[in-house]
Amino acid sequence: MTGQHFLTNIFKAKDFSKEESELVISKFRQVNFSKNDYLLKEGDTEGHYWFVESGFIRSYVIDTLGNDITTNFYAVGDIVIDWTSFFLRNPTRENIQASMDCKCWQLDFDTFQQLFHGIQSFREQGRTTLVNSYFSLKKHSVSMIADQAKERYIRLVKEKPHIIQNISLKHIATYLGITDTSLSRIRKEISDE
Repeated sequence: MTGQHFLTNIFKAKDFSKEESELVISKFRQVNFSKNDYLLKEGDTEGHYWFVESGFIRSYVIDTLGNDITTNFYAVGDIVIDWTSFFLRNPTRENIQASMDCKCWQLDFDTFQQLFHGIQSFREQGRTTLVNSYFSLKKHSVSMIADQAKERYIRLVKEKPHIIQNISLKHIATYLGITDTSLSRIRKEISDE
């Protein structure tokens, strides 16, 4: 899939006029990342809005004991961004890193602002994406408190099987709030059922 085709699928004709779609797409820049490259490091301010065309990316924080804890996974079609840092222009506490070689499409902050304030369709799509991102984050935080680890794992398998197949079990375990050993036990229990 070419970049133009990938972005055209995101900025569909049903939501954008042909002129709007062409203008928005023309503002994106392709950026390739190698495995372990950072899109954003803790302490920096998020300056870009990214779409993933290929590969996998994860965000993580370092906890008070120095452990790296996964906060999210991003795959094809996802927007990769620290929303708070991007909109409030403050330093991030997260790291965003390529889990494998990735191809992304980037908008810088100023260009994003121009499109957001200049094209209603772009603004509406952005708002919808932000709201969906919030709902997803809320669902995950409630699940971390209210659901058993096995339930969280099963939900992840159902909702994002591509993550299970392409991301290290260590990173999946930290995302689920459990140890590698607990995750191995859960996977064994499920396969024995």
